[in-house]
Amino acid sequence: MTQTIAPRVRPLVLLFLAVAAALLAGLAGAAPVSAHAALTGSAPQQGVVVDKAPTQVTLTFSEKVALSDGAFRVLDPNGKRVDTGKATELSGTTYGVPLHSGLPDGTFTVAYQVVSADSHPVAGAFTFSIGAPSVTSVSVSDQTAGGGVVGALYGFGRYVSYAGFIVMVGGAAFVLACWQRGSGVRALQRLVVSGWLAMTAATLALLLMRGSYTGSGKVGDIFDLGLLGDVLQTKTGAALVSRLLLLAAGALFIAVLFGAYARPETEDDESDEGDEDEGEEELDESSARRDLTFGLGIGGGVVAIGLAATWALAEHASTGLQPNIAMPVDVLHLIAVAVWLGGLSALLVALFRAPADTPIEGSAVRRFSRVAFGSVLALVATGIYQSWRQLGSWSALTDTSYGQLLLVKIGLVVVLVGIAYISRRWTAQLPETAAAGAAEDAESSEDQADDPEKEPVAAAAKGGDTKRAAQLARQRAAVDTARLKRLRDADPLRSGLRRSVLAEAGVAVVLLAVTTVLTSTEPGRTEEEAKAATSASSSSSSSSSSDSDGTGALTLDMPFDTGGQDGKGLVRLDINPARVGGNVMHVYVERPNGRAFDVPEVKVAFTLTAKKIGPLPVNPDRVATGHWTANEVQIPMAGDWKVAVTVRTSDIDQVTVDKNAQIG
Repeated sequence: MTQTIAPRVRPLVLLFLAVAAALLAGLAGAAPVSAHAALTGSAPQQGVVVDKAPTQVTLTFSEKVALSDGAFRVLDPNGKRVDTGKATELSGTTYGVPLHSGLPDGTFTVAYQVVSADSHPVAGAFTFSIGAPSVTSVSVSDQTAGGGVVGALYGFGRYVSYAGFIVMVGGAAFVLACWQRGSGVRALQRLVVSGWLAMTAATLALLLMRGSYTGSGKVGDIFDLGLLGDVLQTKTGAALVSRLLLLAAGALFIAVLFGAYARPETEDDESDEGDEDEGEEELDESSARRDLTFGLGIGGGVVAIGLAATWALAEHASTGLQPNIAMPVDVLHLIAVAVWLGGLSALLVALFRAPADTPIEGSAVRRFSRVAFGSVLALVATGIYQSWRQLGSWSALTDTSYGQLLLVKIGLVVVLVGIAYISRRWTAQLPETAAAGAAEDAESSEDQADDPEKEPVAAAAKGGDTKRAAQLARQRAAVDTARLKRLRDADPLRSGLRRSVLAEAGVAVVLLAVTTVLTSTEPGRTEEEAKAATSASSSSSSSSSSDSDGTGALTLDMPFDTGGQDGKGLVRLDINPARVGGNVMHVYVERPNGRAFDVPEVKVAFTLTAKKIGPLPVNPDRVATGHWTANEVQIPMAGDWKVAVTVRTSDIDQVTVDKNAQIG
């Protein structure tokens, strides 16, 4: 019967390519990082014109935020700060900053930068006017909080910390629960220790970068000890320090795990006649190993749960809806991910890198298959709850960035489960290696009894040349090991399992990258709440503007879609006083969630069709992200004017939207 032997592949090269692809995908989707707290209201509202100067500016967010010095800045038309500099919490999620008295008329800019309750930075700006709009010299920086070089490095550190946790916890669980003989395999030891080292290094890096990440975004501030001291006083800083302490306990666990199980088990004496004392010793040895396994399971479980809790207590699960339920669910979700994907990486190493004389048994693979199946069930249950909690509606699944990323993640999980099903089919056919190895050893011994290659070794030993005999023995052992490896690699069942597990690992790496980006994306529920609040604010602003008599300000809202990627939004046009002669025009471009949309170009044109006047072009000047303005916009006569706005979102994607309005 002809056996199909699988071609040999280089697993490390394939894994490297998969990791590189996943990291590129993760970094491309993670810059800039989306905030998790959204601005849902303000007083004065964005773009409004008030008759007299307010005494303070208030901002309301979708969740609690942490304030720092200079969290809110209110700037006059010349760019001078007019706030007192001390922002305070007023009630719930509403915060305010007092203003100096005697403010002049004109357009003022409110810039804010805070940290949301789930640890992500939030930044933005908007304008309002006192008396009448005016030219402003303020230009708000385009850099989003959490973006830039520091943001990319911080995102990479988060990925590495997740990967290290999965490899360390999952690899240790694989050895403890599925293949205790694997504790003596150097490749598995290096895998688990590498996970510990990666997580420790990433945690230290995150702790150092945290101050710059939520603040200035400058690389030079990473090593600012003053910022580090401030970080240690925050919830995220405490979580990172706790993670480092738990990693120290994890190092002790790893040392005991590999040190205890790596010792050889008690061998039988040469005589087959076992006496009563020997039987008792074997029972004691077996009982001791069970006690050791139980103790390591409890200790390792406590460390793993503690490490997972450092994420749950400081990020998504700690804020929003049902935090008391969400945090333990999040811990269970992370543990299930680690046991499944980390165990998968350990199985991959065992299949490819385990020594030829210590192949992984079929029973161990089947045990992991059962453990992985239980982990997948836990993932499905906890994932459904987390998705409901973060989305809140079916529309958020397709209309928000979080929902779209979640769909990608679900698709990857389905692919991974499909490949895992193929692996289970190979596993079911895999024989017990121990029995096969015993038969193979017996056959090898019979062959070696008449093997003439043994004669030089014996002759060298008899002649007193022990050095030569030892050298020949080592060569003989190397040949035997190579022969065993060839026999193992030629097994079509084992080759098929190796290919399917390798494919699983590649998909798992990409899945981890998508998950990392997902944890840095604004939840769909929050995005929709912010969108609804912005729409309500826009409606209120529009209804309060008076344009029926031709003497008040005019506000026009026009949704647009350029058809390209990230091409949807809303353009708002404010014209004051909307009469014949000179007018001041403000153009605000927003994303569907109400945030400022930084587009390359905006153009406006006025056409009075009844009198065949126009189009009269107006090219407003950019003053801030998503905010454009033009002074002395001349309206030659009263009438029903068509106002056309052209928005360009990329080099090739643009659209023109229009609306009729009575001016003058």
